Amino acid sequence: MTWVKICGITNLEDALTAVEAGADALGFVFYEKSPRYVDPGTAAAIAQQVTDKIEKVGVFVDPPQNGLAEIANSVGLTMIQCRVGSKPDAEGKAAFRHPVRMLFQLSVGRLLADEKRFQGLIAEFLRMAESPKRPSGLDTFLLDSSTPEQPGGTGRTLDWKRLAPLVHVMNKSAKVVAAGGLTPANVAEAMRILRPWGVDVSTGVEVTPGKKDPAKVRAFVKAVREADRANLKN
Repeated sequence: MTWVKICGITNLEDALTAVEAGADALGFVFYEKSPRYVDPGTAAAIAQQVTDKIEKVGVFVDPPQNGLAEIANSVGLTMIQCRVGSKPDAEGKAAFRHPVRMLFQLSVGRLLADEKRFQGLIAEFLRMAESPKRPSGLDTFLLDSSTPEQPGGTGRTLDWKRLAPLVHVMNKSAKVVAAGGLTPANVAEAMRILRPWGVDVSTGVEVTPGKKDPAKVRAFVKAVREADRANLKN
């Protein structure tokens, strides 16, 4: 079953709607310039009302050099999402009360326009898949259409057919989460082409930035589950 993350959660109502709809994870954005920003105290209060079976993902543009473990512990984060190349703070794993996995965000929008870099990334992941020793912890990636000016929530759809060769190679050694412009109407097509481990949505199920549309959230999860069943038959 495809892992489903509803990102940009700012209030309890939306969190409970996502859980009731069947989502696997909630995303809390800790980037203060985002319209979906939520402070750690509010995120913690929301997370306390949600079953432990749901993953709580902290979304950071650049993880703070101090205080990341404190945020993770207070909110109950099970996963930290940050850009490839970002380094979580140096507090050490011992500072985290519970195991926290990493989800590395890879912006592929501009990469698709640079064929040389795109082919180079495919070759790099192919080498990773063939290597008997893979980098520890570097195994889950989110592919989206973010830019340096807008680190997330762009709502722009990626060229899935162009992206497919990269994802198919990445699938050999990593878990790939597809994001960027996904909606209830197009997520099944993205899944059919990419066969990702997970999907991530924010803008595509909103009424306004930071406020979800319950009907769209339910429709998105339903579309993913229907696509799962259809892909199992093929």
